[in-house]
Amino acid sequence: MLSLSSLAGRLALPTTATAPFCPSEVRGTVAVAPRGPWWRVLWQAAGPGLLVAVGYMDPGNWATDIAAGSQFGHGLLFVVLACGLAAIVLQALAMRVGLASGQDLAQLARTLYSRPVCRVLWLLAELAIIATDIAEVLGAALALHLLLHVPLWLGVLLTGLDTLIVLGLKGHGFRQLEAIVLGLIATITLCFGAQLAIVGVDGAALAVGAMPDLARLAQPGALVLAIGILGATVMPHNLYLHSSVVQTRLSDRSEPATRRALRLAGADTVVSLLLATMVNVAILVLAAEAFHGHGHRDVGSIEDAWRLLAPITGAGLAPLLFGVALLAAGQSATFTGTVAGQVVLEGFLDLKIPCWQRRVITRALAIVPALAGVLWLGQGAVGQMLVATQVVLSLQLPFAIWPLLRFAGNRQVMGRFAAPKPMLALGWLLFALILAANLALVSGL
Repeated sequence: MLSLSSLAGRLALPTTATAPFCPSEVRGTVAVAPRGPWWRVLWQAAGPGLLVAVGYMDPGNWATDIAAGSQFGHGLLFVVLACGLAAIVLQALAMRVGLASGQDLAQLARTLYSRPVCRVLWLLAELAIIATDIAEVLGAALALHLLLHVPLWLGVLLTGLDTLIVLGLKGHGFRQLEAIVLGLIATITLCFGAQLAIVGVDGAALAVGAMPDLARLAQPGALVLAIGILGATVMPHNLYLHSSVVQTRLSDRSEPATRRALRLAGADTVVSLLLATMVNVAILVLAAEAFHGHGHRDVGSIEDAWRLLAPITGAGLAPLLFGVALLAAGQSATFTGTVAGQVVLEGFLDLKIPCWQRRVITRALAIVPALAGVLWLGQGAVGQMLVATQVVLSLQLPFAIWPLLRFAGNRQVMGRFAAPKPMLALGWLLFALILAANLALVSGL
């Protein structure tokens, strides 16, 4: 029986980790001009935030946002906005840790924690990546089913071909990867912008939904959906990913260079994640306007949403835009999952494997449960499975936030760039709220 390494030798596949997915190979490889027009400098610095942001638009977000919008209208919009702001705070801390310490979150854990603790954190990070990949598999398969009428089970199997994309980028620079991600984000954003233009938006209802009201979470099913939105928005493996990819911009570790890198990376993070938040708002608002507003308050699946768009809006273009955006969102894990997987593997275990092997293993671990769920529960259960993956991510989140906050405030690790106390206090408050929400969910099961 052939091993992966012997198969690689026979097929002339790469036998080492290769750029742009291997963190150690792309560190400091993207040049940012020390001076010049501000727009050119910002353009060169932009990229890591986009790579993180595309993970906030994946099919798992779609499932939770569509279910929330159809069931509760604009009522849970404040949860999406709050989670978006929480993501900005936590990702900004992850970015700061990477630039100030010169190590990513997983590497710092290996340096400062015992081996057993590192192994547990690594396993939890891998579970988060697999849960995300399951959502991407289901989303991409569903998009193929809706657009090309491919059977859902076959669509699940076809998602395994995305390993060819990883092979195609072998040896290329990190900017090529970022350009593809920018294309995915632009596709998703334009598609949803067009759909909202078709459906129309109730500004008054939008304003009411954006105002925080915890009483809305007491409605049956609202808390589970809110936690699902949280898990879909603030992804634990994105914290590891961001702390690594920001280092592609920093080759000079002097204090002025680090300070400048922090400013530029901060702008990249805020703008990118605000865009991701607006996309999530658009998904929920689309569901609220198209479904809840027309009496369809039990739309719990992406497929149901797709089928209802045309008769409700009267525009045949709406479901096509929806399907194209879903396919673009379903491809995001091809990149973020591979890079994040390499980050946690190198960081926690000091282990490197070829990126195509990483992709094959992760995708296989996602395809098996996704295929089993589709064959056993039927394609109508895809929405439930997507929401379940996001709840799993939420349960994993405290195990990534805890070391992040400990490292970000440690002056021995961060030097004079340790996170400001107000920022740390907000981070710990978010940690407490997320932990309390997860405990409330677990106790209610």
